[in-house]
Amino acid sequence: MRKNKKKQKWIYFWVVMVPCILTIMLFYRILLDNERGNYHQHIEWIASIHQNQIDQFIGETITGLNILAFSLEPMLNDLDSVKMILKKAADQDPRYGGMYILDLEGNVTTGTNDLLTHYNFRNMDYFQEVLSTKHTVVSNQQEKIKDNQHVIAVASPILSNNKVIAVLVAHIQVDYIRNIMKQLTPDQSISIENLKGETIFTVNKPPKHNNTENKIRYPLEQLPWNIVLTTDNRYDREVIRSTILFAIIPFIFFHILFLVFKYFMLKRQTKMERVQIEAQKLELIGTLAAGIAHEIRNPLTGIKGLVQLLSEKYQDQKDRFYFSVINKEIARINQIVSEFLILGKPTVQKMSNTDIRDIIIDVNPLIYSEANLYNVQYEYSLPEEPAMLYCTVDQMKQVILNLTKNALEAMQDGGILRLTVTKASRSCLITITDNGAGISQENLEKIFTPFFTSKENGTGLGLVVCKRIIESFGGEIAIESKLKIGTQVRITLPLKEETKDAHINDKKAR
Repeated sequence: MRKNKKKQKWIYFWVVMVPCILTIMLFYRILLDNERGNYHQHIEWIASIHQNQIDQFIGETITGLNILAFSLEPMLNDLDSVKMILKKAADQDPRYGGMYILDLEGNVTTGTNDLLTHYNFRNMDYFQEVLSTKHTVVSNQQEKIKDNQHVIAVASPILSNNKVIAVLVAHIQVDYIRNIMKQLTPDQSISIENLKGETIFTVNKPPKHNNTENKIRYPLEQLPWNIVLTTDNRYDREVIRSTILFAIIPFIFFHILFLVFKYFMLKRQTKMERVQIEAQKLELIGTLAAGIAHEIRNPLTGIKGLVQLLSEKYQDQKDRFYFSVINKEIARINQIVSEFLILGKPTVQKMSNTDIRDIIIDVNPLIYSEANLYNVQYEYSLPEEPAMLYCTVDQMKQVILNLTKNALEAMQDGGILRLTVTKASRSCLITITDNGAGISQENLEKIFTPFFTSKENGTGLGLVVCKRIIESFGGEIAIESKLKIGTQVRITLPLKEETKDAHINDKKAR
């Protein structure tokens, strides 16, 4: 019992648990990869939007400042006019927090406001870079000016005869850039970093517990900056939720599969137990047959001889009737003992290569005789070519006669008995068909059970003996029947490949 329970647990583990876990893991992996791919496509789409927007924004700013610097060069001696133009330009574009003209020492000479009047830009990297490169430069970090504004400086040189005579500095409001980016992607955390990895400004707060592993960087074309997108792996939660819901399906499916598996296992076990019981019955019969068959036959022989002597002495009609009944019963006992011996342990059989047609022709007179007694029309059909079997001739005859006798006894009111032999490439099919009373479905399942019979004087061993004989020849027997329609017996036997010469010699020898 304990061993059986342990076996059931292992079956449950391999049939239910392992496939269920593997299916769920596979679903989770596929769904995770799919969601991760979709999410990264979404992130790349966001990055491309902001890349284009920032590059366009910076490009417009640099172009505008270059034009403004070029137009201010002839007016540098009139600072009031310069201040008015700067103020007008700053007021027309909300991106600017202020514009200033610097001399070559970095001092503010004029501007849109007085916040940086005394402020010096000499030490600013972008100021020094403008002087050395004579190109417009954008600052790599944001600055905080006196009115608590956070700005990014853009410096453009004012040239005269290809020499820098002043520097135009415009402060871009960080909040202005941040607001534009928020409008595009209000929920996405985005940072702008310089090449040193220093954050210039951030849009939206990053998710808690973020780290470098969930940051994706995309470079800008106009500036040596990176757009940094912080992923929150929110798809993990959706994947886990979907996987939990999906897990119900394989859980139910594999449990149903387990129940079906158990059903077939139980059915198979029941069938094996039934076969084992039948084998035990046959073994018991064989043991009994081997022990008592000869002991029964010896006294029966003496009894039969004495009955024959007495039958010669007593000629009275009534006495002769009694003697005939005694002889008939003695013959019946002998038949039962013979069947016992066949069901018992296998004995050495005299097997030979035989044409099934010869066997049918040999038993046909007996079948015709029995058919006439039952008012039955007997028909048979044989193949044109030899159908060689490796069998025991007498036992094969016994099978044919037993089955035809059963068919004739089922047709008490007459009918048609057909015996057909069909030859295939490797097998031979013998079909015995009648249109008699038929067998009920309930009895059809028991016909090969020892001692089961529906006849008043039957032993219940005839079909069991036939099956044992056919199986000993490597064949199979099957019976189909319907009440009031008839019965069909199908015997399939393997063919023995024989040359025609060997077949002729075998016939001569017999």
